[in-house]
Amino acid sequence: MSALPLTLEPDTSWHLDAACAAATPGTARLFFSDDLSDIIAAKTICSTCPVISECLDTALARQEQWGVWGGQLIVAGKVVMTKRRRGRPPKTPRPEDQMPQIPFPEHLRHLQPA
Repeated sequence: MSALPLTLEPDTSWHLDAACAAATPGTARLFFSDDLSDIIAAKTICSTCPVISECLDTALARQEQWGVWGGQLIVAGKVVMTKRRRGRPPKTPRPEDQMPQIPFPEHLRHLQPA
């Protein structure tokens, strides 16, 4: 009789294939910054990632509270589509403030903000 191994932790070997895994050590700050240009840079890195869906799945399962995960911005534990700069919003939107919209994985579309 042989025992099956008991796995308590979910498989996270996918993170080795993540686009952010090859980035420089200073790049990690982009994914947890409040600065809009850093968030845009992080989402741009995610847009080329082969494991984007696994990343977002893991972040949601772990109930991450903030950061860019799987190409989506999470604030206070919720996926949000936009982030404003501090202060009064401009009368006309700034082109540099437009965040890339990364498609939601099909199986998570029900969580996508309207």
